[in-house]
Amino acid sequence: MVKSEKLQELEIEEPLASDYVESVVESMKSGAELLVESFLEEDVEYIFGYPGGAVLPLYDSFYDEHIPHILYRHEQGATHAAEGYARVSGKPGVVVVTSGPGATNAITGIADAYSDSLPLVVITGQVATPGIGKDAFQEADILSMTTPITKHNYQVNDVKDIPRIVKEAFHVANSGRKGPVVIDFPKDMGVLSTNEIYDTTVNTPGYTVNTTPQVDEVQQLIDYLKSSQKPIVLAGAGINFSKSNQALLSFVEQHQIPVVTTLHGLGAIPYDHPLFLGMGGMHGSYASNMALTECDLLINFGSRFDDRLASKPDEFAPLAKIVHIDIDPSEINKVIDTDLGIVADAKEVLEQLLRFNNIATKHDDWVAHVQSNKENYPFRYSQIEGDIFSKPQRAIEYIGQITNGDAYVTTDVGQHQMWVAQFYPFKTHGQLITSGGLGTMGFGIPAAIGAKFAKPDATVVAFVGDGGFQMTNQEIALMNEFNLNIKVVLINNGTLGMVKQWQDKFFNQRFSHSVFNDQPDFMKLSEAYGVKSFLIDQPERLEKTLDEAFQYEGPAVIEIRISPTEPVLPMVPSGKANHEMEGLT
Repeated sequence: MVKSEKLQELEIEEPLASDYVESVVESMKSGAELLVESFLEEDVEYIFGYPGGAVLPLYDSFYDEHIPHILYRHEQGATHAAEGYARVSGKPGVVVVTSGPGATNAITGIADAYSDSLPLVVITGQVATPGIGKDAFQEADILSMTTPITKHNYQVNDVKDIPRIVKEAFHVANSGRKGPVVIDFPKDMGVLSTNEIYDTTVNTPGYTVNTTPQVDEVQQLIDYLKSSQKPIVLAGAGINFSKSNQALLSFVEQHQIPVVTTLHGLGAIPYDHPLFLGMGGMHGSYASNMALTECDLLINFGSRFDDRLASKPDEFAPLAKIVHIDIDPSEINKVIDTDLGIVADAKEVLEQLLRFNNIATKHDDWVAHVQSNKENYPFRYSQIEGDIFSKPQRAIEYIGQITNGDAYVTTDVGQHQMWVAQFYPFKTHGQLITSGGLGTMGFGIPAAIGAKFAKPDATVVAFVGDGGFQMTNQEIALMNEFNLNIKVVLINNGTLGMVKQWQDKFFNQRFSHSVFNDQPDFMKLSEAYGVKSFLIDQPERLEKTLDEAFQYEGPAVIEIRISPTEPVLPMVPSGKANHEMEGLT
């Protein structure tokens, strides 16, 4: 019997079809695998995270260790660590957490990164697609929760979209004014497979950023400078993010312009430079705040005029023309009315200004005046013989000497943060890693760990208070696990120091719940985590013990006991103008 032609065709095509099906199956990739591949495409060095049910498919892919995963002890710690990494490396920190409480625990770090313009890509687990909106176990509407505190957020609804979404997320997080992006990742999207990929070309017209200033804008700034007798530069975080401190230094030296920084602008100009007047604002220096008040031209590079700097906007730099350079157009005229707003990258503006190298202005009398203020009214402290407590200012100053001003310094929030800003001798951009806009207690330790992963060979010091230490101290387990040579300096006054200082000043010394009536033994707590501890409870032992601690090769917690009544001075009371400082003597 002769086989039909059709049957013969089928017999010929059958093995080909089988090969085709097999090749298709082999090329299928799960959503979890696509996520890891997308991370590799973005050159992700570390994943900071904490697993849970909704992200088990992702964690199964992490098992192959294509990218090191660092297991934190709390999701807030993971996000703060990613912030520290992002600040030091300049790359987005990557966080993976599970759904529900895992995602909500990460919200503090996401909000902190949004406030301080730090690039994060945060993967939040979500219940499987069929369960969304049905109050499934550990479901949380993370898209609604994070919309106000992210540059953008996504929910994965098709496996084919994962590479595009990840590529866009990294682009958005790290372009223009940087910030966090959330990708909500339903559990089934990690399991489902595909051999098709949607177009991964980045197309985000809403995030197209202008970085180049107009020539006429730069010329206008130069014209202002030519006619100015008392100019100052206000250097904000924009100088540090654009890595333009060298260009800034060349510019201010060429024109002899004094420099005031914000908290996040510290390091934009070296601490010991004669044109540096210090940090301005609530706990800024007398020289800085008087310069802000008396100047006739203020050139703001990358500061958002926040209320800690300009607590009374109507009286801020009242005699000055205001020039505001910022990459975010929404910041221009938001707080302070400007005479010239330039939407551009600070570095590109400075590079154009430096091309006017045949123009050099001098302001000798003005520079002499502000330097006299700096000399006559420095940050002060006094160690009186017989004191039973060490001075935190001296401790920070001495650690600055031990580290030669080269350390990456993280802090929590409060009095110790301001003392660090006043007394640590920062040399360059990116050295200070602190929570500015949100003011998050517990930031310092996990941020230091993230910074150390970014720069393993660098000296990293975390200054924390006894309040903030008790919020995230569980993360010091990682210092032992990875043998991270981080020095945690615990400034212990037995109180919530800044809260107590305000209660002392503004609430008739009614110290409502700002004093800890009982504290753990911090030294035993540190040793329980396998981290060596040093105690400084006598001022005469301060320098010797600090020498021992910093010579020790390994992680350490150094507890320094200070007076519960030690204030941060000077201080501009809330709602007052910069020149209305108190506590100068």
